[in-house]
Amino acid sequence: MTAAEIARLAGVGRAAVSNWRRRHPGFPKPVGGTETSPSFALSDVEDWLRAQGKLAEVPLRERVWQQVAGHPGGAATALVHTGCALLLVHERPALWPAGDHVSDDHFAALLPPVLDRALTTRLGSRRPVATPTAEALAPSVPLLRAAVELAADTGGAPAAYEFLIGRHLDSAPRQFTLTPPGPAALMAALAAPPGRGERPTVLDPACGTGALLRAVEAPAALYAQEADPDLAALSALRLALHTGAELHTRAGDALRADAHPHLAADAVLCHPPFNERNWGHEELAYDPRWEYGFPARTESELAWVQHALARLRPGGTAVLLMPPAAASRRSGRRVRAELLRRGALRAVVALPAGAAPPYGIPLHLWVLRRPGAASPSPELLLVDTSTCGAAGRDRLDWQAVHAAVLDAWKPFDRHGTAPQRPGTSRSVPVIDLLDDDVDLAPARHLPPPAASGGAAELATVADRLAAQLRRTAELAPPPGRITAPEPAPAPATGTGARAPGVTVGELARSGALRLHAGGTGTTPASGTGFGSRTGAGTPAARPRVLTEQDVLTGQEPSGTLPEGAGGEDPVLLRTGDVVVPVLGGGPVARVVDDSTAGAALGRNLHLLRPDPAALDPWFLAGFLRGTANQRQASSYASTATRVDVRRLQLPRLPLAEQRRYGERFRALADFEQALRQVGRLGERLVRGMYDGLTDGTLEA
Repeated sequence: MTAAEIARLAGVGRAAVSNWRRRHPGFPKPVGGTETSPSFALSDVEDWLRAQGKLAEVPLRERVWQQVAGHPGGAATALVHTGCALLLVHERPALWPAGDHVSDDHFAALLPPVLDRALTTRLGSRRPVATPTAEALAPSVPLLRAAVELAADTGGAPAAYEFLIGRHLDSAPRQFTLTPPGPAALMAALAAPPGRGERPTVLDPACGTGALLRAVEAPAALYAQEADPDLAALSALRLALHTGAELHTRAGDALRADAHPHLAADAVLCHPPFNERNWGHEELAYDPRWEYGFPARTESELAWVQHALARLRPGGTAVLLMPPAAASRRSGRRVRAELLRRGALRAVVALPAGAAPPYGIPLHLWVLRRPGAASPSPELLLVDTSTCGAAGRDRLDWQAVHAAVLDAWKPFDRHGTAPQRPGTSRSVPVIDLLDDDVDLAPARHLPPPAASGGAAELATVADRLAAQLRRTAELAPPPGRITAPEPAPAPATGTGARAPGVTVGELARSGALRLHAGGTGTTPASGTGFGSRTGAGTPAARPRVLTEQDVLTGQEPSGTLPEGAGGEDPVLLRTGDVVVPVLGGGPVARVVDDSTAGAALGRNLHLLRPDPAALDPWFLAGFLRGTANQRQASSYASTATRVDVRRLQLPRLPLAEQRRYGERFRALADFEQALRQVGRLGERLVRGMYDGLTDGTLEA
C-alpha cells in the first residue's frame, strides 16, 4: 500500500504519514515501489497503527482492496479474476466450490471449469474475458475468497464489485475518461423509446467503464465495444453483474474494426474520445458509414456521430457527449449542414461547465435520429442549461438540468417544435442555420433571458437585501476587549489562549472526542444522477452527503451516495458534530445542526464528535478556526495544503468557561451566515440590474 492509502486507512493527511516515517524509527520499512513513491505491507502498517493507537480495525473492504492493489499481475488482472468469481456467485452460487479446507493450488484448479460455464452463459463465447487458467488464478485465490466474503458483507456481488471498480478508477483518475452518473442518466433518458413498455437494444461503441449502458432502464440487449482490452473485460463483468439483459461486449477500435457491423440498435449512447487525430482518417476514406460527408482529420467526433447513425434502425435515437467546438469548427461545417438538411441532427444541448471531464469546458449533448420514411424535420432544438445548473459555487443541480432538457425535448420530439424559453431553449428553423458557418452553439441562437423577472422581482430582491442588511447589523458582534497574552509557563497553544493547550489527537486518545474520516464512496451532486426521474438512482433511499464544498460555502448537504456504495459504511452526522475540511481552504470548521444531522460525511472531510460532558462543540469549532492554529497543523509540501486534524490545538478549560466562549463563537457563525446571504442577494440584484439595463427591460 502507498502512503496515500495509509493516510486513508488512518484517517489523516499524507503529511502525517510523512511525519510518522521521519519521527518513528519503528515505522514499517518499504517493501516495494520507488524511493519517491514507496509501498508498504498492509499487515506491517496495520500492526504499527494499532500499536500506536491510531487504528482499531482494518475494514474488510479495505483488506480486499489492498489485495487488489498489491496483486502481482496488476490491479486490472486482479479485478478481472475477482469479477469472474463474483459473477459466478451472483449467477450460480451453488457452483462456488467449498474450498475452505483445501490448499490455494487445489482451489485454483477447481475454479476454471465452473468459471468458464458462468462466463459463457452470461457473456457468450466471443467475449473479452478469457477464462483464467488454474496457474493464473493461483495468486488470486486469497483475494477471491475475501471478495466473496465482501459480497456477503455488503449485500451482494454487484455492490462489492462496484466498490472495487470505484476504488480502481479513483486510484488512477488520469488514466480513464469517466462519464459521471448525472450526464449518463440524462443521455439515457433522451435516448429512451417514447412508447411505454418497450425494452430497447442499446449500443455504446466506446463504452469505457460501462457507465452509459448502466444508466439504461430495462434494456432488452446491450452491445458494447472498447478499444482497451483490459477496460473491455472490466466493463463486461461490471455490466453482467448490473443487469440481466442480453450482453454483447467486444474489445477493439469501433471505427477501424467494428465488432457489430450489422447491428440496427434502437439507441446508441456514446462518450467518444475527443480531439483524436489518429482515428483512421487515411484508411477509412471510402467507408460507407460517411453518409453525411467525409470527416476532416481534426473532426474525429463527427466520425463517431456518423458511426452511431450507421448502427441505428430507422427512427432510432443516438445521444453523444461532444466537445463544444464540434458545433462551430469550420472544418466540420459541411457535415453539420448535411446532418441538418437530412433531419438527422435533432437537438444540441449545452451542459454547464463541470458536468463531465474535461471539467473546465461546458460540453454539449447531440441528439440524433436516423432518418426514416418521414420527411426531415424543419427545425432543430437548441437548449442551454448553463444558467439552470448552478446550485451554488462549484456545484451542479442535476435535477434542474435534467428538468430543463426534458421539458424542452419531450414536446419537440412529439410535435417537431417547442415553446421558446428565453435564455434556455428554442426550436430554430434549419434554414436559418445553413449559412457559411453552420454554427450550432445554443447560446448564439437563444434570446436573452428576462432580467430576473423584471422590475417587480428586482424590487423584491432589493427589499430582501435591505432586510438582510439590517439583520446583519444586528448580528454584528462587538469586538470585545483586546488583551495581549501574558507570559506563562504553560505550553503555547498557538491560539492566543493563556491556558495549557491540548491537541485533538490527545483528546481523541483520552476519549473526549471521536475522529472519523469521510468515506470514499461519497460524491458531490455534480457527479451523480438525481434519482427516480431517470432511474439512475434513488436518493430518497440513501442519505444526503455533506460535501467539502458545502462546508466551505455554508450550504446544506448537496451530495448523494452513488449506486453501489452500500459497503462503504458512511458516517452519518449528528447534531453537535464538528466537521473540518482536510484540504486547505482557509480556517473552516462547521458545527452540525438539526437540518444537517443525518447526512453522510463526504470525502476530504474529518468529523470530530465531542463528548458533551467534556467538550462544548462551538468552543471546539471556534478554536479550531484560529488562523495560527490551522497554520501549525498544515502541510505546505504539495500544491494542495492539507490539515492534519490531530495536530490542531485548543486550551484546557472547564466546561462552563468553554460554553462562554462557545456562545461568542456561535454568534460569530450566525453573523458569518448572514454575510453570505447578503452577498448572494447582492450578486443577484446587481446581475439583474445589468441584464435589465442592457436588454432594455429596465429604463436608465
